[in-house]
Amino acid sequence: MSVIEPVSTTTAYIGLGSNLGDSAAVLRAALRALDALPRSRLLRASRLYRTAAWGRTDQPDFLNAVAAVETGLPASELLAAMLGIEREAGRARSVDGSDRWGPRTLDLDLLLYGQARIDGVGLHVPHPHLHERAFALVPLLEIAPDVSIPGVGLARDALARIGAGEIEAVAEGEGG
Repeated sequence: MSVIEPVSTTTAYIGLGSNLGDSAAVLRAALRALDALPRSRLLRASRLYRTAAWGRTDQPDFLNAVAAVETGLPASELLAAMLGIEREAGRARSVDGSDRWGPRTLDLDLLLYGQARIDGVGLHVPHPHLHERAFALVPLLEIAPDVSIPGVGLARDALARIGAGEIEAVAEGEGG
């Protein structure tokens, strides 16, 4: 007789961004890749949003989105898988981090992992700047209007404090 152990899952929210190449196609492919991760499934994804570059502004606008993924992967394994998806999309990170705010084919950020608070080497959850970034909060609130950011409070209150800025939803089939 085999014993079936219960599988614990967590809802993780992942920010997606791209501003090089066919960004809309890159983000759609990234959503499919997230859905194909082991012990994981895509629950929902926001629309795509066009946002001005943040940090370094001398680059093309970004397309951003947020995905809700139900996963049985520990946060560190989920992050490692996300970095693999970035590499498969052509993202190369400089060793010294000098390209941190530069243009990229794909950027995946682990915004929330359930209500966990994690502060490890290379893994900080909730994302330390989530409450300051409208380009992540707007699509997050589209798919999770009542979500709370551990240690901060309701995401909608965080957005109300900073404002949405000039973030616009992209029409289906537009963007690139």
